[in-house]
Amino acid sequence: MITVITQAIRFGIVFLYGSTGEILIEKSGHLNLGIPGIMCLGGVGGCMGAYWTYQAGAPAFLVVLVAVLMAMLFGGLGGLLYGVFTITMRCNQNVTGLSLTTFGAGILGFWGTQMGEKEIMFAPASRYAFTPSLFFGNSTPDNWFTTIFMSHGVLVYLGILFAVIVYLILNLTRTGLSLRAVGENPAAADAAGIPVIRYKYVSCVIGAAISGVGGAFYLLDCTRGSLEYMIDAMGWLAVALVIFSLWRPNISIFGSFIFGFLYILPRYIEGVGLAEKELLKVIPYAVTALVLIVISFFNKKETQPPAALGLPYFREDR
Repeated sequence: MITVITQAIRFGIVFLYGSTGEILIEKSGHLNLGIPGIMCLGGVGGCMGAYWTYQAGAPAFLVVLVAVLMAMLFGGLGGLLYGVFTITMRCNQNVTGLSLTTFGAGILGFWGTQMGEKEIMFAPASRYAFTPSLFFGNSTPDNWFTTIFMSHGVLVYLGILFAVIVYLILNLTRTGLSLRAVGENPAAADAAGIPVIRYKYVSCVIGAAISGVGGAFYLLDCTRGSLEYMIDAMGWLAVALVIFSLWRPNISIFGSFIFGFLYILPRYIEGVGLAEKELLKVIPYAVTALVLIVISFFNKKETQPPAALGLPYFREDR
């Protein structure tokens, strides 16, 4: 059971990165369905950064730092592309997001094919800098508490830190209040002197950058450096987690563990066939649909998405 919980935390962090970034984007009134593709782009950037620095013989902390920055750069560029199309060019948000998902998944597949024999280098880089425990290194923790909570690599704790920071910014700062105002009523925010377009662009780019780290974490930690093309599927679960957590980063921390547990549970269930295990993977989506149904009966502002979510804003229409 300890192994199941530990793995659930690690896989849940992938969803946490994606959902934290998407919450930040949606708080500005933009529904970015391109998060799965952005996570794919982040995976490409993170692996490239880890590969280059590991080959250069850099220390472990520098390998992690460069990988995270590269993942954020690639993810942020995806968010910028989304912003240009939906904010400046006024394209449909749903179509743009789905196109970005297809683009990102295609880039990951093409890049992975081109890597060829170099792919084997991601495994040593993963063992060197990402999978060792932040507190114990490669040593084995001596009890269940340290195994569950202190045996993870640095990116697990960084994902939780990102979620906490986003929560504090959204709820305890003037910047967060302005961002939420943009997502609720951009015309009123504009009339109050809030630079709506700037807030939308910054949230799209920063949110996408955070989500991009989730793709790198999946490849460099969860799969131990193996190029598995499942990031887009993980991205859709991250989008589902946004709804499950009611657009609150603090709830998504706990929701990510639930999603991670449901995601990896079929691997540890014995005595059932492959078809049944595949059916169990639908549970996170079913739970999200149930949450949507339940909150639809309670018309409370705290459980609803931003009022202007998915709606384009044109200043000339005020």
